[in-house]
Amino acid sequence: MLLFAVLIFGLQSNAQQTELNDNVLSDQEKSIVKIASHTAQGNLKQLKEVLNEGLDNELTVNETKEILVHLYAYAGFPRSIRGLQTLLEVLEERTAKGIADDWGPEASLITDSRTKYERGKTILEELVGSPLEGKPEYQEFSPEMDRFLKEHLFTDVFERDVLSYKQRELVTISVIASLGTLEPMLRSHYNLSLNVGWQPEQLENFVQIIATTAWEEKAKSANSVLNQVLDNHEK
Repeated sequence: MLLFAVLIFGLQSNAQQTELNDNVLSDQEKSIVKIASHTAQGNLKQLKEVLNEGLDNELTVNETKEILVHLYAYAGFPRSIRGLQTLLEVLEERTAKGIADDWGPEASLITDSRTKYERGKTILEELVGSPLEGKPEYQEFSPEMDRFLKEHLFTDVFERDVLSYKQRELVTISVIASLGTLEPMLRSHYNLSLNVGWQPEQLENFVQIIATTAWEEKAKSANSVLNQVLDNHEK
């Protein structure tokens, strides 16, 4: 009887631990947040530390590189390039120490023959979870911005399969939250994050990490916007 009770308790504990792990970000996902956040803010010293941590957590070199490439669309080329240069330094140092990192697969060749605008629109609809109806006012005002977003961001960037849509949204909210004062865009991408499969508890865990990588006011804002999004999501 005692052995049976111990066995049952052990199974329940394992089940509870599995459920808990499902509700928080994995070590790899936490590294994605930290890498994107520090790169966006230009914190290169901290970036070296979290790049090493991410590679130790078995992010591949190509996945790590893709994080830094993806974020240029939200933080600009200068931050992205400095991130890539820092990654090269880290890889050189790790190689000198005898560490052989897994490079992982590169992006697959695109075979879709539709126009880039059509492909980008389809990808955006997958992220939103419904057909697009009309365009935001700023895209009506600037048709070229609509074209750049569809043909470049959601095609040239999101279409690359080194990272999943889910991982790309995690990079995106990490950058936006770390830059600050971009609440409308953060709100939009929180909703996209829920659409692609991130759970509310995981997004709450995300905010906890941002509190360690960005200024207090930015973390408070990220938390406030998330609470609003989750309240509306429940309704």
